[in-house]
Amino acid sequence: MLLSQISGADGAIIVLAREEGEPAREVLGAKSVHALALEAANSGRRIADVIAAHGFGAEHDPATLARDGRYLAPITHADPAHLHLTGTGLTHLGSAATRDGMHAEVKKVEVGATDTMKMFRMGIEGGKPEAGKVGVQPEWFYKGNGHSLAAPGKALTSPAFALDHGEEPEMAGIYVIDDKGQAFRLGFAVSNEFSDHVTERQNYLYLAHSKLRPASIGPEIRVGAPPADIRGTSRILRDGKVLWEKPFLSGEENMSHSFANLEYHHFKYRLFRRPGDVHVHMFGTATLSFGDGIRVEPGDVFEIEAPGFGEPLRNAVAVDQPEAFGDLAVRDL
Repeated sequence: MLLSQISGADGAIIVLAREEGEPAREVLGAKSVHALALEAANSGRRIADVIAAHGFGAEHDPATLARDGRYLAPITHADPAHLHLTGTGLTHLGSAATRDGMHAEVKKVEVGATDTMKMFRMGIEGGKPEAGKVGVQPEWFYKGNGHSLAAPGKALTSPAFALDHGEEPEMAGIYVIDDKGQAFRLGFAVSNEFSDHVTERQNYLYLAHSKLRPASIGPEIRVGAPPADIRGTSRILRDGKVLWEKPFLSGEENMSHSFANLEYHHFKYRLFRRPGDVHVHMFGTATLSFGDGIRVEPGDVFEIEAPGFGEPLRNAVAVDQPEAFGDLAVRDL
């Protein structure tokens, strides 16, 4: 099942559900995907059963919705501060190569001797523990909250001080926390974990700064566990023509960590188990246009798609207006 959200004529959220290859149908009485997910989690029912109990209304064509720019982010929170955008890196086979190379260049050390490669090897050796056991911790980063989540079709806006505007095609896990503080996985969606790779290249300790950028997911969430082998395509369009295109791999067959291990190391923190909260956690990639020397420009369009995950995710690149230092200076009360 695929879930999405669009905006109605009165501005209210309309929740849509469909099976791959079929029209999307309105879920009657559903205030949001978040509300449906909490209804399921708090009642101990499957999300599909909750949706079936609500019933279905009008049909919509997914491609037309995308063309008309009607998709919202497939999950939102009424208070955006309670939607958390986070991620883990160095989780995919081959994902360390580009970062190891640029970090080795800066640190003037041999390729393969960086902390990046050491962390990657830790994942290879201990990222897929036996069921019920804890594996090695992954690299982890914070991207922002619901204010940083760009809807499909909307711009990913870099701050004026950014040095790069690079895409990262990834799978994102979508989670809600029930009234008792238990995390529930709703499903997975295609995501663009937009980052500043030039800033990161200066020093790997700038990774935290490089990740404080918007992200986009969807337009649709695939409910349930993902395939073990996910094969998608990431491309950049400039003036309507393909500038760069490359396949990307995800799913546990192509990863150095299991999803269960990555989820454990996120939700082991009580901070991330606050009732009612939403978590969008991005699981990393091994495919970047930056690694091929592409310099993204404002107006370029990212397009990321993977069979079985619904409509492609498209976002244009924009750059925010600069702010004067004096306007940002902290003032005494």
